[in-house]
Amino acid sequence: MQPTAKPAQAPLTGISSMATRQLLAELTAAYTARSGQTVAIASVGGVDAAKRVQAGEAFDLVILANDAIAKLVASSHLRADSLVNLVHSGVAVAVRDGTTPPDISNEDAVRQTVLAAPTLSYSTGPSGVALAQLFARWGIAEQIKDRIVTAPPGVPVGSLVAKGEVALGFQQLSELIHVDGIAIVGPLPPAIQITTTFTAAMTTRCTRPADVQALLDFMVSPVAAEAKRRQGMEPA
Repeated sequence: MQPTAKPAQAPLTGISSMATRQLLAELTAAYTARSGQTVAIASVGGVDAAKRVQAGEAFDLVILANDAIAKLVASSHLRADSLVNLVHSGVAVAVRDGTTPPDISNEDAVRQTVLAAPTLSYSTGPSGVALAQLFARWGIAEQIKDRIVTAPPGVPVGSLVAKGEVALGFQQLSELIHVDGIAIVGPLPPAIQITTTFTAAMTTRCTRPADVQALLDFMVSPVAAEAKRRQGMEPA
């Protein structure tokens, strides 16, 4: 008599912002290879991801910037006891491939580069908010406001740079390293670097907490560190 095959488990479901899309694809594939448990994570603009969770769409876990996670915990959409910090992600500067790279060696050099750029773009996520605050602190926000091209949620700033629609792009390194047609000038200098911490959490609607916890444990384990660095981020 043939042994009865173990029924396949339904995929664990999640949602994340675009910044962690490549990393999560790599980590979930590795987790499935180890455990047999499949994972389906939708990656969209961070603002849209939060709205979908707030609207009651069913997911097992959510991976977003920690300030967005905190708001979803406060609104009782996520379990406060399940939070784990996954990665720290910094902002880099990009220009179109073949363009002479500008000077971004220090804060004043970046300020002069921004002032000289005919067009520039940054994301609608937390790093973009922080950049807008930086430009305001420098006193140049009004001077450059008509040159800022806003990338729609979920559309990489790097793609606008690659098409020549934007001369200077700011986005998290993890989102720039996979874009063809651009040259990454480098990270913002330490004095003005903008670091976003991405956090994962279980939803309050999750019906498989033990399975999700096993996935979260893998995502923060030492074996996941190499993938995080390969995708332009640092383990949290």
